[in-house]
Amino acid sequence: MKVLITGGAGFIGSHIVEELFDSHYEVVVVDNLVTGNLNNLPPQVCIYRQDVRKDVDDIFTKEKPDYVIHQAAQVSVSHSFTDPLYDCEENILATLNILQACAKHKVKKVVFASSAAVYGNPVYLPIDEAHNVRPISFYGLTKAHAEKYIQLFADTHNLDYSILRYANVYGPRQDARGEAGVIALFIEKLIRGESPVIFGDGKQTRDFIFVKDVARANVAALSNGKNEIMNIGTGREVSIHEIIEQLAISLGKPIQPILRPAREGDIRSSVLQNEQAQSMLHWSPCYSLKEGLLETVQFYQQENPYGFQEVTS
Repeated sequence: MKVLITGGAGFIGSHIVEELFDSHYEVVVVDNLVTGNLNNLPPQVCIYRQDVRKDVDDIFTKEKPDYVIHQAAQVSVSHSFTDPLYDCEENILATLNILQACAKHKVKKVVFASSAAVYGNPVYLPIDEAHNVRPISFYGLTKAHAEKYIQLFADTHNLDYSILRYANVYGPRQDARGEAGVIALFIEKLIRGESPVIFGDGKQTRDFIFVKDVARANVAALSNGKNEIMNIGTGREVSIHEIIEQLAISLGKPIQPILRPAREGDIRSSVLQNEQAQSMLHWSPCYSLKEGLLETVQFYQQENPYGFQEVTS
């Protein structure tokens, strides 16, 4: 079986590629390499360097994928405010382009990377899939609209789907740019000998899920679940202070963060219920926060030839 994955050279996408290879799928990557990196991919992977907003018919005609994992996206919440048109093109128009190719070439199923950002400010915790969809960012809005396009294509073109709403994903290869990369941003600052900056009191919580668990969920969705929306998270709230404490343990040295005023629009707490994914995908997270952070820190230590410097207060 052949899987075409958009954004496959990126942070999450490259881990999905590895999981696909381990599961003996044939893999084709389409990535414009704006944020992706060829070094993230195994040398044997077939990659087309192309923007998925443009015509991909030739690629689908040649490769004839059985499944598509649509991972390519504009993922920065802050950038979605400064350039909402680009955000719309990357997250809605590109998705529509991929869906048209999937329908034309009779793809069996599309797996879509959505986000907890579609929920906006939670009315209750943990957030389940029945929670109101009321995004407070253009990024969340584009993801919500892309979901609607996928559902309508399923109705009109007999295209199966799984929509995966990610919690806060972290792990090796994550770019520190963008609000979703808070752990990568902390580690990057520590590498440079700087103190990490916390906006607010540090008691705000998120659901942090390790990237390899997300990759497993994507591969599981190829053969499990039909026309479902599923949260992909740990079901556990973790404060920013706890992240700092765990990083200090992983590094074996104390960390003195800098506290700054909370940013307007930041959600105070978020955690996703993952029972739907457990039931439909026969999946559950394998990595604890301690294990995931340790593996992430070790990756960046190996990438940094000078090692971690002392943290200044």
